[in-house]
Amino acid sequence: MSENINQEIYTELANRIYDLDGEVYRVLGSSLGRTFTGNRDTTIRTLSMLMYTKPDGHLLRSELALISNMARTIKDDAERSRLMTEYDEILKAIEKLPDMFGKTDIIDAERVALNLAARREKISEDDHLVICISRTQGSAGNDIGFELADNLRINYYDVEIFDQVLKRLEAEKDAVQDKENFTEFNKYGKKTHESLRTKLKELNRYHGLSKQDAVFFNMSDLICDLARTEDCLIMGRCADAILKNNHIPHISIFISAPFQVRIQHVMDVRNMDMKEAVRFLKKMDRQHKRYYEFYTGEKWGKPENYDLCINSANYGIKETIDVIKRLLNQQTVQRN
Repeated sequence: MSENINQEIYTELANRIYDLDGEVYRVLGSSLGRTFTGNRDTTIRTLSMLMYTKPDGHLLRSELALISNMARTIKDDAERSRLMTEYDEILKAIEKLPDMFGKTDIIDAERVALNLAARREKISEDDHLVICISRTQGSAGNDIGFELADNLRINYYDVEIFDQVLKRLEAEKDAVQDKENFTEFNKYGKKTHESLRTKLKELNRYHGLSKQDAVFFNMSDLICDLARTEDCLIMGRCADAILKNNHIPHISIFISAPFQVRIQHVMDVRNMDMKEAVRFLKKMDRQHKRYYEFYTGEKWGKPENYDLCINSANYGIKETIDVIKRLLNQQTVQRN
């Protein structure tokens, strides 16, 4: 009975998300198109499954962020407020579901009492608020980043969103053809095996660059454009190094947690046993490190490269967000 009730809730929320996307598109009239382009029934089933399949919660989070990012560009104050209110209500309803993103917390209770957070000066009001978050897998970094962006009312960008935005903006150049390979490379720093003919064809198409390198440089241009034009939070993608090299003001944050705590978090979130979780985390850490260091020449996770390095296990998700807000001096600021 309980499972059937949950399924009804998933379906109801999926319909609300689908309708919100359509309404945002109608009001905005965006040339980029809707977030959901499939038929209603198929989309509702997919969204319901994303809510049901907890390890894919980050995909649902990305879809929601795309809609809210678009809604925040609506010029009419009343329409923007109306649609953002509906978005907030949907998000609150999703957060009440069992084990949805942000529900499986990460915290070391024995060390909580030892934590102090120092207040920092607010960044210049002449600059956009741009937050770059790097994180180790299993530290709840994505949950922290998404909730922080929503709390500050700024746009949120992660690998799935960059994938979709690049596809839309660069479609006429055929810059991104294979979503699965692109996502795998961006997340894990792995290049797929291709024939010599395919590689030569891509080198010619991208002016001597491989497709993966061309995607990185296109993404770098997009990150710089976003940082110059809007308030936003960017997860990963070497954004801190990219903005640093382009002399664009930003706040860089590295989130991690002790390996044993991350193991337990991954076991809880992904339903893995300890052996699987250990293997998964070592693989992800290795691939994140390889990707970051290959494209930046900097050491991934080196404290000197960030404005703030934080052990999320010392605070948990909510308190980590509060600590970051103290750094930003943004406790009472809401960006609409």
